[in-house]
Amino acid sequence: MNDGVDQAGWDIEPGDEMEPVVQAVGKLLKVCREAAGMRASELGEVMGYGEDMIRKIERGARIPRPEFLDRADQLLKAQGHLRAFMEEMRRARYPKKARELAELEERAVELLLYSTHHIHDLLQTPEYAMAMFENRLPALSQDVVEHAIAARMDRKSIFDRDPAPALSFVQEQVTLERPLGGKMVLRRQLEHLLKVGELRNVALQVMPTDREEHAGMHGLIEVLKFSDGTGIGRSDGAFNGRPVSSLRDLRVLEQRYGMIRAQALSPRESLAFIEQALGRL
Repeated sequence: MNDGVDQAGWDIEPGDEMEPVVQAVGKLLKVCREAAGMRASELGEVMGYGEDMIRKIERGARIPRPEFLDRADQLLKAQGHLRAFMEEMRRARYPKKARELAELEERAVELLLYSTHHIHDLLQTPEYAMAMFENRLPALSQDVVEHAIAARMDRKSIFDRDPAPALSFVQEQVTLERPLGGKMVLRRQLEHLLKVGELRNVALQVMPTDREEHAGMHGLIEVLKFSDGTGIGRSDGAFNGRPVSSLRDLRVLEQRYGMIRAQALSPRESLAFIEQALGRL
């Protein structure tokens, strides 16, 4: 997928806790380049970037993409030393808040997720995510948008985990009908939901608009449970929207979520509903 994201990486924010690691990787790249007898301009030409970009990465001002390190490792015959930092650089590319969320999601064995105004982050296609960020006011810069989309797409690796976590999603009907980015974007988004909804570890449900009783009127709910019995959750309409982790507070969110699931369409009915919505586009 070519989503317009800079394939070399992004500038690292000053004070980011990953800054020392990014700088160390940059120094290692320079050592490997010099050991290979290449100038920065020559490496840039082979990699498809300007000398300035290579210099920025080497001084730790730019976060290299994992793919950049993989290719540089091969070209410079670095024997895996650059490739060893691919995972760290993948994490460094996240905005700090997204990085923290991704780390929690990677630890979770069960996720309970109720979305009210848009398709949940973990279910979004790149085009839908782009439309989401482009609708932000005040407007975000293109670099910020691309950075955020890449981080969001990387979080979707949760679907590839083994053992797979139990994922439960409840989407408001309106989120399946609002054509953010246009009807073709929505069509591809609904097609993606149908595929995800068929996964054995995923329960995808739709909350119809015509429900007379609705336990989700207080807004979104997110609960992440971990293997040691702990968890973390939040809701717009509880605990002032702040994250909570006490068993008592989590029980409140789980009870609300459980009622929402009971009031929503079943997973099978929900997939049929999505197919019908797709047919109307």
